[in-house]
Amino acid sequence: MLNWATDRRCGADMAPPAGYGEVNSPGSGMVRQFVSAVFCLLLLSGKATAGWYHVENYEGSIGPNPVHLSLQTYTFGSGLTLEGSYFLDDKQTPIPLYGKVSGTSLALCEIANDKEFQRVIVMGKKTGLDTTGCPFSVELGDGNLTGSWSKGTDKFPVNLRKVAGFDDTGEGRIEGNVEIPFWAQTATDRFAGIYTKSDAGICMTKMQVINKKRKKAVQTIKFGGDLCNAGMLMTAIYENVQKSVERGKDIISVNFYDGRAGYEEDYVFDRKTKKYRLRK
Repeated sequence: MLNWATDRRCGADMAPPAGYGEVNSPGSGMVRQFVSAVFCLLLLSGKATAGWYHVENYEGSIGPNPVHLSLQTYTFGSGLTLEGSYFLDDKQTPIPLYGKVSGTSLALCEIANDKEFQRVIVMGKKTGLDTTGCPFSVELGDGNLTGSWSKGTDKFPVNLRKVAGFDDTGEGRIEGNVEIPFWAQTATDRFAGIYTKSDAGICMTKMQVINKKRKKAVQTIKFGGDLCNAGMLMTAIYENVQKSVERGKDIISVNFYDGRAGYEEDYVFDRKTKKYRLRK
């Protein structure tokens, strides 16, 4: 069932997830803005090992369109208790979501561009954000989300079933094959984190680079070591991979938890090999 933990977010110096489909990246410097916000989060948490991820993944349809949808429950601030990501299977373009839970009712809004992301996720609103009129109005029951999506004169039924999830706010549990559709993307690719559980805990063990047009993984980047700390840093799990541009090259930054302010590893797109390579 959906639930949420206490709020650990303490700053607004957070960067938008560069790249919504064809939108140009605002630049590489924004990725580094996360560090102070994350460090503040760890200080406020009281326990560096405390988790804040409760994520549930769904598959189904919005009208005639097959979709994948992922939701994280948490007290994010601005009155929001949900953030998420979803994409139409045909388009493969992740769309950020935010919203609220009231009992078994969920209201979810879509974020269309970087400006809206700054306003909603980065800046927030002390008096709370209004989710009235959000496209998604759904009910949770027996592992299913059912309801409607509407925008303007368009209205479609929503039918989704839970297929996977994990919760590290307690002892740590995982169900099914957990694939997180990160908000970061390029014009040609999206990025999916595969999360698994081991004796070291729950973490991202590999990241898939998924070509939007081909609708399949064209590269898999694995994360090893004994720490099990990849993709476990940012408050919203969908922000653990960031996209920026340096000298015309796409850079994908992966966040790692280390008990302090965290760190990142950058992967640079090589135009010759068409692969992302770890920057030394």
